[in-house]
Amino acid sequence: MTRFAPSPTGRLHKGHAYSALLANARARAEGGQFILRIEDIDTTRCKPEFVDGIYEDLAWLGITWPEPVRRQSEHFADYQAALEALKAKGVAYPCFCTRKDIEAEIAGAGAAPHGPDGPIYPGICRDLSADEREAKIAEGTPHAWRLDLAAALALVTGPLEWQDELKGTITATPEELGDVVLARKDTPTSYHLSVVVDDGLQGITHIIRGEDLFHATHIHVVLQRLLGLATPVYHHHGLMLDEHGQRFAKRNKSVTLESLREAGESPEALKRNLLSQGG
Repeated sequence: MTRFAPSPTGRLHKGHAYSALLANARARAEGGQFILRIEDIDTTRCKPEFVDGIYEDLAWLGITWPEPVRRQSEHFADYQAALEALKAKGVAYPCFCTRKDIEAEIAGAGAAPHGPDGPIYPGICRDLSADEREAKIAEGTPHAWRLDLAAALALVTGPLEWQDELKGTITATPEELGDVVLARKDTPTSYHLSVVVDDGLQGITHIIRGEDLFHATHIHVVLQRLLGLATPVYHHHGLMLDEHGQRFAKRNKSVTLESLREAGESPEALKRNLLSQGG
């Protein structure tokens, strides 16, 4: 079972097409199933017209998928249940920090460990007492929920690793991401939590996605272990780059599938071009 799970914050581009085509081809080659999922937890940036655009672009590529399509914004209860399970294990804590609080803490320390996404959260709220946390929540102080990584790793037994089809057996080093956000102040989940829950609920066995998400897998395998979910096989493919060596982005409208279609590009030619570039 493979999946393609875009966020509807813009039109799909060549990089998205590459991931979708690889996942679809893999499922067909092995007699499996390809599913589409819409990752629209960001309700401010995700737009209905972009959801429609995803359907249109994939259909143009000749890709089909079973209905109904899971839309994350319709399943916040599933993510809340997972968050409550993590709280019950003692591996989640409320974080009352603003971005300015975190920046000030890092500046005051003079330095901070960096991960692939920038400075690692310095743990300002990790050591608040239960009374302090309860008082802030009772006062209505906005808060997110973070993974207490040290507590989580103390619960994990056995090798923490995954199989990557291009890189072999990978030993997870989640410390490089630290205490990631599990639920945001304005959204009852996060990318890390929702994607792990959905992959588990939908029985995804092979995840084919860009290498820009390789580092996220270090945290995903921790969450999978904590939630009792199987760890899929991963395939982190190279990113599609433009003539300047820059990765494709939604803001670059010249490489969207919509613009290519309007310019007379045939889906067959595009598929041949993309799939000839390897996994």
